[in-house]
Amino acid sequence: MNDDFRELKGRIRKLDAMLTEGGSEGHIPFAQAVSAVRRAVKHGDRTREPSSELRSLLERAESLGRGLGRG
Repeated sequence: MNDDFRELKGRIRKLDAMLTEGGSEGHIPFAQAVSAVRRAVKHGDRTREPSSELRSLLERAESLGRGLGRG
């Protein structure tokens, strides 16, 4: 696995933890953003650099998480 991809997966795990710890009631956009990142990771090539689309999805989910006061 590419080191950049490994770092990205760690960031995704933090988002997953935010969802499970605090729940996502009333925070549907955040839950949807995390889901979109998960789907993109499944289709990504782990031997190459993460795509700009994947990075954008991750940054959007992180931004929404910060907006919830949990990130």
